[in-house]
Amino acid sequence: MVISTKELGRAPGAMTTIVEHVPAPAEVGVALIGVREGSEVSLDLRLESVHEGVLVSGVATVEIAGECGRCLTPIEYDYDADIQELFYYEENAEIEQDDEVDQYWVVDDLIDLDPVLRNAVVTALPFQPVCREDCLGLCSECGKNLNEDPEHHHEVLDPRWAALAQLADIVAEDATQSKTSDEREEK
Repeated sequence: MVISTKELGRAPGAMTTIVEHVPAPAEVGVALIGVREGSEVSLDLRLESVHEGVLVSGVATVEIAGECGRCLTPIEYDYDADIQELFYYEENAEIEQDDEVDQYWVVDDLIDLDPVLRNAVVTALPFQPVCREDCLGLCSECGKNLNEDPEHHHEVLDPRWAALAQLADIVAEDATQSKTSDEREEK
């Protein structure tokens, strides 16, 4: 997403607007959610020439798609990413470069919006997206969606008591057999 700033010139105060639709770049997102590569990105931007460079401000609307981190249900919505970034002219060598702050540059009268869009969108995405706040997720035993059946559960025996449960089954079986033997003897 490279944009030419040639028509602005380098006169502070010159301004132009950009309203266009471009395809989304690859890998704008996190593990479970992000922008689909090639989906439409709507740009409504203002480019303004300032003494240090070109100030870009406006909104980029993207289509977010992914899946719920609890129940794996598909999630889709539009997101308006606010953009306000200063692209410095290359010859501004007096500007101190800070390793902790991203600085963007006007190179040959061109600016690349890709890293700015990535920063604006990815930082706003949830790390663990959910389809709704009260999503119950999936059953850890069988994988059933608990949102569809909230009462679903399994009888789970604590493994520490498993040997005792087996012993109880043996005792119950012995009691049944001895009762049957006693009934036969009575007849």
